[in-house]
Amino acid sequence: MKKLYGITTAMVTPFTDEGQIDLEKTKDVTDFLINKGVDCLFPLGTTGEMNKLSVEERKLVAETIVKQANNRVTVFIQTGAQTQEDTIELAQHAKRIGADGIGVVTPYFLGTNDAEMEEFYVTVAKSVPSDFPIYLYNIPQASANELLPEVAQRIADRTENVIGIKYSYPDFVRLSEYLHINNGDFSVLTGTDRLLLPALAMGCDGTVSGVSSAYPEPFVATYQAYQEGDIESARKYQKEAAAYCVALKGGANMSYFKEALKHRGVDAGVMKKPQLDLHQKDIASLTDELKSLERHSATIQV
Repeated sequence: MKKLYGITTAMVTPFTDEGQIDLEKTKDVTDFLINKGVDCLFPLGTTGEMNKLSVEERKLVAETIVKQANNRVTVFIQTGAQTQEDTIELAQHAKRIGADGIGVVTPYFLGTNDAEMEEFYVTVAKSVPSDFPIYLYNIPQASANELLPEVAQRIADRTENVIGIKYSYPDFVRLSEYLHINNGDFSVLTGTDRLLLPALAMGCDGTVSGVSSAYPEPFVATYQAYQEGDIESARKYQKEAAAYCVALKGGANMSYFKEALKHRGVDAGVMKKPQLDLHQKDIASLTDELKSLERHSATIQV
């Protein structure tokens, strides 16, 4: 089964001014990321504003990205939804359209206990073929539900295709606990972009990064340098990546990603309401900061 690894980009979803998905811009964003050297694509997660989309809209985005990627990179579709039924429908759809696998966020908003979470994931995993890989996705600060390592272990024990987890919270003790699942044979990726290098040193397979949706180059360079054993260069590139994380607010507001892409010549559309695009004064400030970072960049050709 394929795994997520390296720089897995959490993709933005482009929208028109009317709030409709812009499929042509979705293709452009897909090509931009592939051409910049990312290893995997992870659409329709938090960065992709998935909770604002209908099931049919999510299917359309997934189909567009899988087709546009055309096997050039690994594509895992995030299929977690508000209900188990929608999650299963999206998971089965991802398999049908040729995605390499799926990620599934924990149930969100309403509190879910450990037993409920375990049954949710096991049921979703068994709704698709046993060789279709699934990543758990724990983002407790957004979902309001924490997926504990012992629960993840029970899920892995009961399924063949739950092979890893994306953990989007900067708790390295918890991250290390995930690395012990299945006696260490469990794929773990950090969602904390600024900590890619230390996560790799701990044994993680990479990052699922939202900031790399706009500035993939320093992340790609960090991972490649680490793989080559050039730790000094990896540290340099990680500092550069972290600077972009700060400038783009670490994904707290996806409008920063879309404005940064626009600054780079890739129109990623607008935010879907109720979230708003950046005010002009904020755009001007962001542009100045990005230009300054680019002038001192070791990885970005301006």
